[in-house]
Amino acid sequence: MGKRFTALRGRLRTLVQIGFAALSNGYAAGFAGGTIYKGPGKRFCLPGLNCYSCPGALGACPIGSLQAVLSSREYRFSFYIVGFLLFFGALFGRFICGWLCPFGLVQDLLHKIPFPKKLRRLPGDRWLKYLKYVLLAGFVIILPLTVLDIVGQGQPWFCKYVCPSGTLFAGIPLIASNPPLRAALGWLFTWKTAILAVLLLLSVIVYRPFCRYLCPLGAVYGLFNPIAFRRFTIDADKCTSCGLCQKVCKLDIPVWQTPNSPECIRCGDCQRACPHGAIQNAGCKTAEKQCRKK
Repeated sequence: MGKRFTALRGRLRTLVQIGFAALSNGYAAGFAGGTIYKGPGKRFCLPGLNCYSCPGALGACPIGSLQAVLSSREYRFSFYIVGFLLFFGALFGRFICGWLCPFGLVQDLLHKIPFPKKLRRLPGDRWLKYLKYVLLAGFVIILPLTVLDIVGQGQPWFCKYVCPSGTLFAGIPLIASNPPLRAALGWLFTWKTAILAVLLLLSVIVYRPFCRYLCPLGAVYGLFNPIAFRRFTIDADKCTSCGLCQKVCKLDIPVWQTPNSPECIRCGDCQRACPHGAIQNAGCKTAEKQCRKK
């Protein structure tokens, strides 16, 4: 019964991921005609790493939007974008990465492909996981602000030179349906396609390499994990430090020690595996206590 419930919960997460990806990229005419939706929905950000230029995207990516504001020659502090990140980070933390990010879904599906030897982590994981913070500080914030062209305009460095989600969901579909664009391809598309290919291949071997090491949006949300409404708490009276939570965690997090690690994407595997029910949802537990008092 327990294993069946675990399997059902795992399928539920996959269904939610697929449903949200379809909903947020529901502009079918864009895929059919090789165009980009430019309606009113693009004024608003979506919580996951969902490329603005994807033919089906109905909203904007918060990382892309932040770079667009920072790199503009008419730069103004964007209370909306920063407020958006603060709100969703404080409410959910990296729950968004685990349940609502389209590129996270792609990595999850690829990791299901059988492989002779799956890795718990890449060599150098201890240091590699800090790369996403370097990309956040350097490619998302500092470079767009400081490296300007002759008219004082910056560039969206992360979107332009790194983002594999943009390559997969925007670049490739647009190029496939627009022959003139294919004629204009250069080294930049080759570079970004190589990054995408490496990450897709690594996703078969190690769980979510992009989320672990390169995603600046995950870096932002991860900072909120310890304080987010949707966070974990360990019941010390129930926990026996058996380590089963870390064993089932695909990100190899010692959950009984650091239940709110910045790396945790709130997939829920550790909760379902704990034989003592020691891993609890802190936000839900607090809300339940308040309801009882009332």
